[in-house]
Amino acid sequence: MKVAIIGGGPAGLYSAILLKKQRPEAEITVYERNRSDDTFGFGVVFSDATLDNFEKYDPESYRRITEEFAYWDDIAVHFRGTVHRVGGNGFCGCSRRKLLMILQERARELGVTLMFENEVGDETRFGDADLIVVADGINSRFREKHIRHFQPEVDLRSNMFAWMGSTRPLDAFTFIFQETEWGPFIAHAYQYETGRSTWIFETDPETFERAGLAGLDERQSADRMAGIFSWFLQGHPILTNRSMWRNFPMIRNRRWVKDNMVLLGDAKASAHFSIGSGTKLAMEDAIALADAMHRAPTVAAALQTYEQGRREEVEKTQHAADVSLVWFEHVDRFWDFDPVQFAFGVMTRAKAITYDNLTLRAPDFVREVDKAFAKEVRARGFDVDVEKPSVPMFQPFRLREMTLANRAVVSPMCMYSAKDGMPQDFHLVHYGSRSLGGAGLIFTEMVCVGPDARITPGCAGLWNDEQQVTWRRIVDFVHANSAAKICLQLGHAGRKGATKLMWDGMDRPLEEGGWDLISASPIPYFPDSRLPREMDRAAMDAVKAEFVAAAERGQACGFDMLELHCAHGYLLASFISPLTNTRTDAYGGSLANRLRYPLEVFEALRAVWPSHKPMSVRISATDWADGGISGDDAVAIACAFAEAGVDLVDVSTGQTVHDSSPVYGRMFQTPFSDQVRNEARVATMCVGNITTADQVNTILAAGRADLVALGRPHLIDPAFTLKAAAWYGAEGVFCPVQYLPGKDQIFRNSIRDRQDFEELKIKAKPKTRAELKAEGAKPLAAE
Repeated sequence: MKVAIIGGGPAGLYSAILLKKQRPEAEITVYERNRSDDTFGFGVVFSDATLDNFEKYDPESYRRITEEFAYWDDIAVHFRGTVHRVGGNGFCGCSRRKLLMILQERARELGVTLMFENEVGDETRFGDADLIVVADGINSRFREKHIRHFQPEVDLRSNMFAWMGSTRPLDAFTFIFQETEWGPFIAHAYQYETGRSTWIFETDPETFERAGLAGLDERQSADRMAGIFSWFLQGHPILTNRSMWRNFPMIRNRRWVKDNMVLLGDAKASAHFSIGSGTKLAMEDAIALADAMHRAPTVAAALQTYEQGRREEVEKTQHAADVSLVWFEHVDRFWDFDPVQFAFGVMTRAKAITYDNLTLRAPDFVREVDKAFAKEVRARGFDVDVEKPSVPMFQPFRLREMTLANRAVVSPMCMYSAKDGMPQDFHLVHYGSRSLGGAGLIFTEMVCVGPDARITPGCAGLWNDEQQVTWRRIVDFVHANSAAKICLQLGHAGRKGATKLMWDGMDRPLEEGGWDLISASPIPYFPDSRLPREMDRAAMDAVKAEFVAAAERGQACGFDMLELHCAHGYLLASFISPLTNTRTDAYGGSLANRLRYPLEVFEALRAVWPSHKPMSVRISATDWADGGISGDDAVAIACAFAEAGVDLVDVSTGQTVHDSSPVYGRMFQTPFSDQVRNEARVATMCVGNITTADQVNTILAAGRADLVALGRPHLIDPAFTLKAAAWYGAEGVFCPVQYLPGKDQIFRNSIRDRQDFEELKIKAKPKTRAELKAEGAKPLAAE
């Protein structure tokens, strides 16, 4: 077998090593344009888990690499005169140059041919190669040459960054957030060998311009950074090595393989430096390729196996990197946070680290977080314990004169089980049982304001006396038997009406028994959906009157709160999104115009809804489609409703058009709640693939939402909140007197169960390499 590898970085060298180990007889050549000892940048970072992989696949290079490492356990966050250290992270740093020298030496030992100062412009020179590995970096010539095939997507991020170094010793992975006269600067710093540390400086484009960095050369910009961070550098210089300011390119490719050619490393996919995974991804690509080559019968099959098997893990890493980089791009949102809450946000920004995880690793830090959260609650007039506070999930919250005992919410979920809009016994049991489960607030499903406002024939309504009596019975049960508050969500299906029950075909049009539809514009949801009629002024007035009548009935039922549904492509949402509103009158065009009718409806509801009771609005913060609503639009929408008197923005996303492309994942909509809350300065509720109390505490403690709604967890477990209270020892959670023996038992058992669980987690967690090194010798960073 003959293998040509283009690019002598970590991806190319490590793939050469692993492939040569598999096939000692193979002729493997690495072609590198630079000299053997040329390298750019300073240090690289690996986690303990990554090093475990290296040890498994090539113990010899692993041994040499780890002999050169600087080890650390702590992450240190410096912000507004404070420093918070969080341990148990298990990271290692190594000189990039040293890493390349080790990999070169190992490759030569195995018989790999290394060709330096060898520019490859055309792969046809390797016509006799069985495999061509393209690992020529983030600016890959071969990716660009075959751009139509690989179909790369390059997302050039907004922040400016420069990769520099210093002689300043560090004993932790260090984040420094520095306010300057021009704006905020961020330093990401870590030690990689004795007397050397990597320093990545980052700032937003406006601060970059105000600081005059665009006009400075490499040395001058390094001196500027040395001045800004002089208090921490303590006289140590800032070093440069092609340390030019640039924007980070997030790279994805639709395809990774062309014939016998395969992309590896940054040529294939990049991941932002804030999660330190670029070299990790590159070397793990080499591992995945070697595994595929070992298992598959042919090169073509191996490359297919590599791409299919590796893509999910790469995309997960890139998603974490995306979430992390967005946090850094918008750090100004959090600049007025309490420093400990800010530090918690730094630690949990990419979702890999959570509240419970940090409680195990850094309990003192999490206790600080809890105290800071409780102090904020006390400042809002609640008499809560600040010294031994409840976890964030079980802190109270107030909207107008409605006080919630905790932050857990039963999300609005359509049950499609009504008959002619009439709630059934199912609804009484459904809402009643969930109110008994301990949640502070429960939402109704979308309650429709008229027969033709329904999504399906099974949707509940509130347009006649009989429905009002039934809803009153449900509300009375909730109030008489629980401490939960109950919110009425009102909506109109618009163009998404007259469809089948969810389990018969979600959003698919009824084959018979449908009704006429209305919308902002005459655009069907699916091409074969019923065509809606564009609303004229008379229709707007009629629908607004239906909303008002339903709200008045809701008040007569005794609901504690009212929500207006302006999301998910339903009637009012169809006015807001430019994808569904093509009007040319005063209700179309600009966002302000598109908001005009939804705001009219909201203001009419606010006028009849009691002033002491809160109102919320549900919005789609993005349409997940080109040309649709964006996160920035969501902030403007939230501000407009806040001016009209909204108390809470219920932040959802999507479902506007049938061909949208949502990016799912854990807590996938929470970043939009974060943006709305911290830019519009309005209380938010987040929802969307939130499944655990740990996630609830993580979201709240990081300041990403004020309330957290969970749907599916509450479907299967009405007592979700009560069980979480037992786990965290939140004794004050409400429980009906009939169920108190069960509450007493679960609280007793949970103390022991949690202790056992934490002990097992701690015992099962292997010691980090930093801990092992500390037991045998001083870590390099302290020498």
